[in-house]
Amino acid sequence: MKELSKLMEFRPSIKVLDATLRDGGLVNDFRFTDEFAKAIYQTNINAGVDYMEFGYRADKKMFDATKFGKWKFSSDDDILSIIGNEKSPQLKLAIMADVGRCDYKNDIQDRKNSPVDLIRIATYIQNMPSAIEMIEDAKKKGYEVSCNIMAISNAQESDLGIALEMLGKSPVDCIYIVDSFGSLYPEQIQRLVHFYKNYADRYGKSLGIHAHNNQQLAFANTIESVSDGVDWLDATYGSMGRGAGNCSMELLLGFLKNPKYHIFPVIEFLEKYIAELKKEGTVWGYDWQYMFTGQLNQHPKSAIDYTKEKRSDLAEFYKEISHE
Repeated sequence: MKELSKLMEFRPSIKVLDATLRDGGLVNDFRFTDEFAKAIYQTNINAGVDYMEFGYRADKKMFDATKFGKWKFSSDDDILSIIGNEKSPQLKLAIMADVGRCDYKNDIQDRKNSPVDLIRIATYIQNMPSAIEMIEDAKKKGYEVSCNIMAISNAQESDLGIALEMLGKSPVDCIYIVDSFGSLYPEQIQRLVHFYKNYADRYGKSLGIHAHNNQQLAFANTIESVSDGVDWLDATYGSMGRGAGNCSMELLLGFLKNPKYHIFPVIEFLEKYIAELKKEGTVWGYDWQYMFTGQLNQHPKSAIDYTKEKRSDLAEFYKEISHE
């Protein structure tokens, strides 16, 4: 009974972040209507979500703005056009900046002049020195800062340890465990959390989790990480995200035993907006081709292409990517 009572408790330190406009934007090239963006902003407020990620702050000199919706670039002005002049005090706002794909020195202004609270740096392990520069720049400008090390399922533990030591010594606030390929299992997440915590606890950093659903384990891996001490939890409405999607907001808020979170506004948003996207033909979520790339610990690009091409030759696709 003691263990059950522990599971029924909640931790005030837990933060839930909605990544729908950013990770979900990878599904539809960020072409969300303003109505959708305003509705999800208000839903996050009503549901008690802690952070809302508005998208990427990508460099328009590197990406053709005509090929993407506004949340590929997430300018401060575009964010303000959604939230209005009265920013909610209970919902913090975030953007993601990819190492090598943004002009952070010029496109991210001081926090005092921006509606954004949190800069989320995304990097591959080999680009860690550049990530540290971005972290230091964002911190000097007054932001909260987190860092996502992507594709860790392909990283050597020794290299990961070096990267975590660098992050520990940096001014970053939160370090994310990222299952980029949706290839990890709960027992691996448990081990990774323990490994990350050695550095996070030593340097006083928080830990976060960003999971993908290639093997239908995004929710399971997220709640495993919670039980292991991870506090920052990414989720998306209807699990909307690249390829197989992410941990679903509705599952996560239904699991957390924190009275500040409310599930009914989520259900209303799912009915009116997420169901409509699916009806219009926007495609994401678990399917066999994503399971294959997850099991093979591969980037889901081949499965995304398979889906876009509306292929149905599963066995042939599996032979192509597994070399069997």
